[in-house]
Amino acid sequence: MSTPSAVLKKVPYASGSDIRRRGTSPPELIAAAHAGSFSMTLANELGEAGYRPSQIDTTATVTMEDIATGWTLTQIHLDVIATVPKVAQCDFVDAALRAKANCPVSRSLNANISMRATLSQRDAIARLLPQRNWSAAGTGHLRKKGPRRNGAKN
Repeated sequence: MSTPSAVLKKVPYASGSDIRRRGTSPPELIAAAHAGSFSMTLANELGEAGYRPSQIDTTATVTMEDIATGWTLTQIHLDVIATVPKVAQCDFVDAALRAKANCPVSRSLNANISMRATLSQRDAIARLLPQRNWSAAGTGHLRKKGPRRNGAKN
């Protein structure tokens, strides 16, 4: 097996019913290509909407079925977790749906493609918590920054 980048040179390869051999397989290679292509397409869609994702992790799970014409890739599920500073949930979902429709690998496959797109909890918590303006004022004491009532100084 060979690719122009030689990244797959000497990678063990298994096919058919030979499950004893360790190595990659065509469905696994398609899943990897799809996950990578989708992540790049999502980053592009988010960029065009004015956001800069700091991380996108996509896992593609392939379903193979033995139908009348033989083993066929019938479904791919994309599980996407992204960290995108300052993005609204609706903008993220819109970008994910556009990426699913525009991904070159998605468009080339004759399979049902499902997706679950999630914003990273770390980013979501930072966006949902109200901004507090507190600073440490010694061990165990907190003091709120900003003007005090009745003209008192901090």
